[in-house]
Formats: sequence, structure tokens, C-alpha cells
Amino acid sequence: MTALTGKKVLIVIASSQFRDEEYQKPRAILETAGVKVTVASSSLKEATGMLGLQVKPDILLKDAQMREFDAVLFVGGMGATEYWENPTAHALATSAYQSGKPTSAICLAPMTLANAGLLKGKRATIWKDAVADFKTKGVVYTGKAVERDGQLITGSGPDAAEEFGKALVEALRPSSTS
Repeated sequence: MTALTGKKVLIVIASSQFRDEEYQKPRAILETAGVKVTVASSSLKEATGMLGLQVKPDILLKDAQMREFDAVLFVGGMGATEYWENPTAHALATSAYQSGKPTSAICLAPMTLANAGLLKGKRATIWKDAVADFKTKGVVYTGKAVERDGQLITGSGPDAAEEFGKALVEALRPSSTS
């Protein structure tokens, strides 16, 4: 594994009810590869995951600038709906995607990317309970655990967290554009 020292990833979590494993596993995989992680949320108060994990965000979502990061990861869980219609989250995802940076979301969070217009006509996956709404956005739903369409990476839920983290690391490698 080539070290990704110097790369920076922004992880976006909900202010509450994010999915613990979807935060912990990708973060651990990214940091093991040498990536510096910054956590953003709508509040700087300690966020509590669905399973009780406490995370203190580093920055407010509204202050995050994609020019400072090499990729963005939206964590899922019930709280991810907080960003589905959030213009700041949409702008951040759009900025990452338009800059050719890996733009990723897992569980319920891919709906944020879909609502931002980034997944229309693209292959993607989402948590099974949100498939019907996802398809109304013109997404080519594949049902895979992890789906990558160019720099767009989506994961289906907690069971896919490790594979999802590895896919993001792969997308951060210099010659990776598959």
C-alpha cells in the first residue's frame, strides 16, 4: 500500500445519530494509509452516534472549503437526513466532484449526493430503505455493497464500511481514475 501522506479528507457527520462504524472504519483505514482526517458537522458540540460513539467535530460544515481537502466522505446513519436538503452540504459535494476529487457517501448519505444532482445517470448504491427515493433522482441503483462510478463512491451501510474505506483510499491514489 502506497502511503498517502499529505492527503487530507473531510469527513462529514450528522450532529447526532450518525452511524458509528461508517465513521470509525473508513477513518481508521484512511489514517493507516497516512491520510489526515478533519471532521465537519453542523455543530461543534460533541456528536453522538447511533451506537453511542462520541465525536467532537474539528470544524463547522459551513466553514469547510474543498480546496483544502483531497476528498469528502459523508457518513450515514439516521442523522444523515440532516444533509439531504442542505445547500451547504450540496455545495461542498458539488465542489469536490467538479474538482475531480473523490466524493463519497455511505448508508443514507448518498441521498445528499443525489439531491445535489451528482448521481443522475451514475451507478450508485444506498441503504436498502431509501432505494425507492434514490431511484426517483435518476440514479442507476446497483445494489452493490460499494459502488464506484469515476470519483463517486457510495456504500450501502455499516456492513460495507470497511470495503467503502478501502475504495476511498484507492480513489486517492495518484493513478486511480477507474
